[in-house]
Amino acid sequence: KLNPETGEVESAGTGAGHLGSYQLVRYLPHGRACAVLNPYYTVLFGEATEKQNRVLGEILQRAGFVEGVDLGKLGGRRLAEVVAGGMIRFSKSIGFPTTLKEAGVPPEQVEVMAEASKDPQVRMKLKNMPVPLDVEDVDRFIRPTLLAAYEGDFDLVPELRK
Repeated sequence: KLNPETGEVESAGTGAGHLGSYQLVRYLPHGRACAVLNPYYTVLFGEATEKQNRVLGEILQRAGFVEGVDLGKLGGRRLAEVVAGGMIRFSKSIGFPTTLKEAGVPPEQVEVMAEASKDPQVRMKLKNMPVPLDVEDVDRFIRPTLLAAYEGDFDLVPELRK
């Protein structure tokens, strides 16, 4: 959680990218899998994580990965898309893949990842998302976001409305 007064991270659980990364270890190291997935989940949860995205966006902008935009005039999903784009540019700059397809993950793995997200043993990870999710939400939100990460297309990330 981000302290709104200090801007410091006070606590951080594991999130959606972390949840999906376990199903990718045969293709990518855990950290790289998180790096591939995180931009797409940044877009999914953009409305709920605006303060965090603003902080990260400013860091990415100072580093040159976000250019030509006034972050102060953006919010919600649009801010999240700009920040996620900066995350992807950073990953490219260090030679990381930015989509599951680019990482050599077969398309059927998206289904494996989505189904694994429904496992009762990981229910708490769904509840730990910036917008707590239920198993019933996986098909509406997680599956299409994983497909977006496979294809590299933010437009495939659904609007998160519960």
